[in-house]
Amino acid sequence: MFELTDKVALITGIGGPVGAHGNGKAIAMLLAAQGAIIEGTDIDDVAGFNTVTAIQTAGGTAECSKVNASDQPGVEAWVSACAKKHGRIDILVNNVGQSEPGGPVSLTVATWQAQINLNLNAAFYAMQAVLPHMVAAQAGSIINISSIAGQRYIGKPQVGYAAAKAGLMQLTKTTAVIHAKDNVRINCVVPGLMHTPMLRSMAEKYAGGDLDGFIAKRNSMVPMRRMGDAHDVANAVLFLAADESSYITATDIVVDGGITAATQGELP
Repeated sequence: MFELTDKVALITGIGGPVGAHGNGKAIAMLLAAQGAIIEGTDIDDVAGFNTVTAIQTAGGTAECSKVNASDQPGVEAWVSACAKKHGRIDILVNNVGQSEPGGPVSLTVATWQAQINLNLNAAFYAMQAVLPHMVAAQAGSIINISSIAGQRYIGKPQVGYAAAKAGLMQLTKTTAVIHAKDNVRINCVVPGLMHTPMLRSMAEKYAGGDLDGFIAKRNSMVPMRRMGDAHDVANAVLFLAADESSYITATDIVVDGGITAATQGELP
């Protein structure tokens, strides 16, 4: 099941540290393990190299280009180069994202704009560049990585991130309906509270650097009493990328241990 042999998968933000997995790295490694040819991006050369090396060591095929996902000309050039190289694009995963703290009064305009650019515009740029190739082929699957922060308040003041992720879910649904006739499927994976390498920097931003306390608090907020991890996100992406989900489009798959269905959680 979930066979992706020789399918060309473009994934943004695949980099990660050696021995650890963020969402992008886990997604790239899992899709490669299922036979996909990975063309990734990362703004960090070393992080991207780590993922490519891990995939190649496991017998997979991958390359990573240094691309700023929020730079439209750079994204367009990368997509064009991939299409020219392989002759097609079968899968696109818009994975890049990152939150900055701030409510509507404290958040600076510059940070607001940067949050919208990274968490929403970046996906739009990649979709805009990839869709003509998929429409021409009358086939393709696009998976956007959103967040439950786009569905509800989860205890952190991050209005830029929350607004962008909510917008990403509606961008996904609207575009999916427009291109359903073209046999191009577009869906969202919506992670909840996840234990990834970004957790340390998040603890600095939101918990005064108290990593252990931050982890314990996040675990306690989830009905399953634990955070998920990047592999949980990657498994959902694989399902949506594969032919087994060929009749699924304009849909959100929430990967959150039940938190958005529960009434518990920290209120403002």
